[in-house]
Amino acid sequence: MRGTDIVGAPHYVDTMGDRRSWNDNQLREAVESSSSWRAVARALGLKGTSAGVIRTVQRHVARLELDTSHFTGQRRWSDQLLRETVIGASCWADVLAGLGVIDNGENRVRVKGHAVRLGLDCMHLKKLDLSATAEDVFVEPVRLESLRTAASALAMAWFTLRGCAVALPVEPQEYDLLVTTSKGIQRVQVKTCASRNGRGYWYVGVGRRPYVLDKSAGKMPYDPESIDLFFIVLGDGSIYVIPSSVLAGRVGISAESYAAYRVGDASSLLR
Repeated sequence: MRGTDIVGAPHYVDTMGDRRSWNDNQLREAVESSSSWRAVARALGLKGTSAGVIRTVQRHVARLELDTSHFTGQRRWSDQLLRETVIGASCWADVLAGLGVIDNGENRVRVKGHAVRLGLDCMHLKKLDLSATAEDVFVEPVRLESLRTAASALAMAWFTLRGCAVALPVEPQEYDLLVTTSKGIQRVQVKTCASRNGRGYWYVGVGRRPYVLDKSAGKMPYDPESIDLFFIVLGDGSIYVIPSSVLAGRVGISAESYAAYRVGDASSLLR
C-alpha cells in the first residue's frame, strides 16, 4: 500500500509491517548493482545504515529470494568466485592465489571460514605430500640454559609413563607438581643443574629464596612438611627422585652423594 509521509515523500506499508520509501523493483535493482548490504541501503536512498535498517532490507531480499552471491562486503572477491576457485584448486595456496589474496595465516582462516559458511566441499584441498629431504630433519642444538624450563615437562612425562596422574597447581605454590602415586598425592618440587661446578661435581640447589623483594637474599631450606619429593634433572640427563625427608634442612647437595635415588636417564634428549 502506498502513502505519503510527513514531508511529502512516498512510502510503502507492506504485509511485513515495514514502512518503506522504496518498492520491490527498486530493491531488485539495488541488489543487482551493489556489492554489499550497506551499498544496497545507499542505493535505496537510506541515510542510515544501522543494523536495524540492514535487517529490514535483508528481510525483504529474503522474501523476494534475490541473489546476493556477488556481494563481497570489504572483500575483493565474491562468494561465486570462491566457489569457482575452490572447485579448480588442489590446495589452499591455489585458492588464495585464485582470489588474488596474499597467502598468510589470517587470510587463510578468513577464506576457509567463508568456504565452510557456504558449505563448499574442500576435502580435496590438502597439503601436497612432499617427500622429506635431508634439509627437513630437525637439527637444532640443545640449549642447556633451557633445562630449567623443560624440567617440569620431563617430570610430568616421567611420572605419567609410570601410571601416575599429574596435575599443575592452580596458583603458585612451593611445589611444582601434584602427582598421584600408590602412597597418595605427592607434592613434587622440580630442580635442575645444567653443568658441573669448578670441582667437577653436580651441585644442585634444593633451597628457595624467602618471599622478599631483595633478590640477593640467601636461600633457605624448604619446609619438609610442604614438599614430598624432589625431582632433579642434571645436564648429562641423569634423573633423581629424592624424598624431601632425605634432604630436610639442606639448600644444596652434590648429586653424586645420592646415587641410590638416581631413577633414570634422559641423556638422549640432551644430545
